[in-house]
Amino acid sequence: MNILLVGASGTVGQAVAKELEKTHTIIRAGRNGADVQVDLTSEDSIRQMYETVGRVDAVISTAGSTHFGPLSEMTPADNQKSIDSKVKGQVNLVLLGLDYVNDGGSFTLTSGILMDDPIKEGASAALANGAIKGFVTGAAIEMPRGIRINNVSPNVLIEALDAYGPYFRGYAAVPGERVALAYVKSVEGAQTGKTYEVY
Repeated sequence: MNILLVGASGTVGQAVAKELEKTHTIIRAGRNGADVQVDLTSEDSIRQMYETVGRVDAVISTAGSTHFGPLSEMTPADNQKSIDSKVKGQVNLVLLGLDYVNDGGSFTLTSGILMDDPIKEGASAALANGAIKGFVTGAAIEMPRGIRINNVSPNVLIEALDAYGPYFRGYAAVPGERVALAYVKSVEGAQTGKTYEVY
């Protein structure tokens, strides 16, 4: 398969690329150092990415940033960053990408553990993750041409503990290679509307 991987340079994206490139062709997309550049907060940028890449068999998003900080200090602008990047960005990948995914293809988005198992300073991230799960569940029953859609909800990765470890005290971090298998299941399997939890 030809797979478009958005967020390929991130911690999750690198693990997913390493696993899927064993048997598929990976087209890496991201802000920097990728085969094609894309800014998820820009509809024009997403459109340009698809026009550059052309038709693919699957689209995976491991991208989308969220705001972390105390609720009492969070501003609407802080929260909007999570909505614009992780929610609208991933949703727009689907809405603008439907015509570029082959019949029977798939979209795989990324949510996260915080929608089910919250932490302090993670309310905005929890909101974004829950929105993605809801969108995937609702969109699955309307996807055209046999296209499937799922999302992966990972725990914090072992490889990301240097950056996020202080937020996730007490959580059993998971290895990137195990998280990557959930994306393989989504791309190569037959299920749709699912949330694959890797906790």
